[in-house]
This record gives sequence, structure tokens and C-alpha cells, in this order.
Amino acid sequence: MNLINTFFNLKVFLESLPQLLWGLVVTLEIGIVSIVAGLIGGLILAVARLYSPTFIKVLIRSYIDVFRSIPLLVLLIVVYYALPFVGIRLSPFLSAVTALSLVSAAYTAEIFRAGIEAIPHGQFEASAALGLSNRHTMVDVILPQAIRIVIPPLTNNCINVLKDTALASVVAMPDLLKQATQAQALAANPTPLIGAAVIYILLLWPMVAVVSRLEKHFSRGKR
Repeated sequence: MNLINTFFNLKVFLESLPQLLWGLVVTLEIGIVSIVAGLIGGLILAVARLYSPTFIKVLIRSYIDVFRSIPLLVLLIVVYYALPFVGIRLSPFLSAVTALSLVSAAYTAEIFRAGIEAIPHGQFEASAALGLSNRHTMVDVILPQAIRIVIPPLTNNCINVLKDTALASVVAMPDLLKQATQAQALAANPTPLIGAAVIYILLLWPMVAVVSRLEKHFSRGKR
């Protein structure tokens, strides 16, 4: 009974639920903006890395390697606490979105690059034979096929971005984890943290199931 009262106290959970739901809204806002920015940035980086001059390719490769290597928590601290010293001051929301988007774009760029390179070279040759420009070849022929290939890893990356939003609490962003921590302090009971964990599971579990179904679907298509 002591375990239930400590970690699964229904009264404490119901009292903290409005605060947790508000934190969920903030988490979704950060996650959605970061995912969209990461997708757009990653696609641009992938195409530029494949078809730009060598100097641009080197810069993009360096960007991807650096932001895939740096821990997100360190990047958040740098963006929020260090940039003001060089005259760049961002709000907690923008700091969280900036850090998440920079990292997400790096991973997304590699996903898109792999998808584009998986398209047979004959598709490019056939497009050139039909007189299509490079832009039309990429937009109308290559990307539709590449996107179909990369949907499962892209969805998986989106899940990771949503999970990483929990680190936004470091920059005083009132996301789900921050609200749960505050509710725990007010109630002197860890039940709100358990409630936040349950909300994360309810949010992300369906997405994990979708990734599994997509992987099975596309693997059947390949066979």
C-alpha cells in the first residue's frame, strides 16, 4: 500500500493532470516545429551534399558529422546560455527548437541521402533522355521514390525528436517533464513523474507501432 500511495497516488495524479496536459501541449509544440524544421533542413542538406560543388559538400558533411556527434543536452546549454555572450539571445522555446532542429536536420539529411542514393542510376539517365531538367528530375522522379524508402527511418527519427523534447526542461521550458517535476515538488510525491511517463508512452507507442508496420509493409514490397 505504501508503494501505491508513493508512486501511484490517484488523488495526486488527478490534481496534477491539468498541469501535465499543459506540459504535453508545450511538448507537442516544440516537437512538431522541430520535426518540420528538421525535415525541411535535412532534405535541403541531403540534396546539396549530393549535387553541390566540392567545397559545399565538405561544409555540409562537417555540419552533419558535428551535429550527429554533439550531445543534445550540451547543444541546448550552448544555445541558451552561451549565445547571449555573443549578442544572440533566444527565448527558451526558440532555444529548444533551434537545438532540436539542428540535430534533427543532421540525422534527416543522412536518411534522405541514403534514400536518394538507393534509387537506381538508370532513373536519372531515363529522365535525362526525356529532356527533364535536374530540378524536375529530382522533384518529379527521384524524391517520390526516395521518400517511400525513407518513411520508416524518418518516422523513427520523429519519435526520437519527441522524446528529446524532455531535455527542454533544462532551459526552463515548461514542457511535460518540467511540469511533472514541479508538480512532484508541490505534492511531495513522485506520482506526477509516473503520470508523465505514462503520457509519453501513450503518445509514442502508437508511433512505434506505425514504424513496425511500415517496415514490414515495405519489406514485403521489396520481396
